[in-house]
This record gives sequence, C-alpha cells and structure tokens, in this order.
Amino acid sequence: MFYRLFLLLAILFEVTGTISMKYASIHGYQLGHLIMYVMITFSYLCLAIAIKRIPIGIAYALWEGIGTVFIIFFSIILFNDPMSFQKILGLIIIFASIALIESGEKTTAKES
Repeated sequence: MFYRLFLLLAILFEVTGTISMKYASIHGYQLGHLIMYVMITFSYLCLAIAIKRIPIGIAYALWEGIGTVFIIFFSIILFNDPMSFQKILGLIIIFASIALIESGEKTTAKES
C-alpha cells in the first residue's frame, strides 16, 4: 500500500507539471515552468520509490496511462481542447490496458 501511494503521488505530480507547462506556454509565465520542473522532479522521485516494490513495467505503464487520462481530462476542461472520437477510443484502450495490467499483476501475485 505504501508504494502504491508513492505511485499515486508520482501520477499527481506528473499531471500537475504537465498542466503547468501548458499553462505557461499559453500565458508566458516563467513561474509555470518552474512549477513544471519541480513537479516533474517530484514525480520521478516518487516513481523511484514506488518501483522498489512495484515492478517497473507495471508502475511505468500505470504512471503514463493514468497520467495521460487525467491530462486529457484537464486539457478539455481548462484549455478547451476538443474531444474527438479518436481520443475517446484511445481512452477506452488505455482503460482496458490498465485493467489488463492490474489483473495480470494480481494473477502473478497469486501464483507466487
């Protein structure tokens, strides 16, 4: 549970950093870039702690997949990015992939 918390923090820091980068690129605020650098650094530090117990392939896939879902969600809300059929299909594939990864992890844990 402890390591999953760090994976969750890594995802949240990554999303915050990426949204800050977009915000800074639109408005030209240097503070946004500073926030981006700090958040991405914290994201990688938390990910490094998470992979001490979570297999790196699983942790990285969840980090990127869940992060991508949240980034798309916030980009639609905050930046009025359009939602297309391809994005919806991509999100469905990401959700299916995360479900498969999680079920594969549980199966592997039971077999051990």
